[in-house]
Amino acid sequence: MILWATLGYAVVGAVYAAYFVFAGAARLDPVIRTTPLRTRILFAPGALALWPLMVLKSRKAGGSA
Repeated sequence: MILWATLGYAVVGAVYAAYFVFAGAARLDPVIRTTPLRTRILFAPGALALWPLMVLKSRKAGGSA
């Protein structure tokens, strides 16, 4: 049961991290639009691990998460 919960958390986190790297980060900080993709990819592990907090932050900032 714990394994399935962890796997589900990781899958949702991976999907959100992909969204965050390609579109979500630019909505939170306009400076990131000029940042190269290879630099934005460095945000992916943090977004994967902390996706619930990032979704809340995106919602508060007015983004559509």
